[in-house]
Amino acid sequence: MRVLTHNLWGCRGVWPERRAVLVDGLGELRPDLVAFQEAIITAEYDQVRDLLGGDVHVAHQAQREPDGQGISIACRWPIRAVHEIDLHVTPRTADFACAALIAEIDAPEPIGPLLFVNHLPNWQPSFEYERELQTVVAARHIEAMVSATPRHVILAGDLYAEPDAASIRFWRGRQSLGGMSVCYRDAWESVHRDEPGETFVLTNPLVSDWDWPFRHIDHILVRCGDHGGPTLAIERCDLIFNVAVGGVWASDHFGLVADLVPPRTRR
Repeated sequence: MRVLTHNLWGCRGVWPERRAVLVDGLGELRPDLVAFQEAIITAEYDQVRDLLGGDVHVAHQAQREPDGQGISIACRWPIRAVHEIDLHVTPRTADFACAALIAEIDAPEPIGPLLFVNHLPNWQPSFEYERELQTVVAARHIEAMVSATPRHVILAGDLYAEPDAASIRFWRGRQSLGGMSVCYRDAWESVHRDEPGETFVLTNPLVSDWDWPFRHIDHILVRCGDHGGPTLAIERCDLIFNVAVGGVWASDHFGLVADLVPPRTRR
């Protein structure tokens, strides 16, 4: 099963050229599960279907930005139910469409039922407090759903924080927040260990801030089972759209793609 996350940067910049790069790249990658951030959805235009074609099932965040920007999920298999979690946890978050979108999906065997979560906390560098609160809100919803019906959980998105931030340390089982703890395996770390997985870099000319403090901010995470390892094995994880094609950069973010398989068993 192939999982992909990418911040599309809306339709900014030279969109026709960027669109061509994205359509070609996504067509080659053929992901099964997709988490898009900053995707534009209006009455006239669905950026997700435009990029992926009609052979996908799609769930969109309902409470989007005024221009239609928000998070969306696309899947090769039918989406049984969708839950949108409001992440407006303090007054400072009021003017941003922060949310977690949780899709219940019955993937074919041998994968089976899963939750696919597109998590979008606040982006501001100084809002790590809010990101911690938002992370706990999302995690409580997920844990309640898994407790009621055990299944795999894959969480992906632009989390606006690096691996050493409290909000990401929480997901990765390094610390507790809000009186609870969880443990997810980071797909990039699982494959690449200590190699930097930078997805928001100043060498990309679409990054407008000359000294943005965070680099590795896009993540794919797999929830761990009772014995410590992820319930799905991570076979590979790669950066995508991390080079220009014909001088065109696909987005201001690089994306991530990971291949997941049924868990390995020790002999």
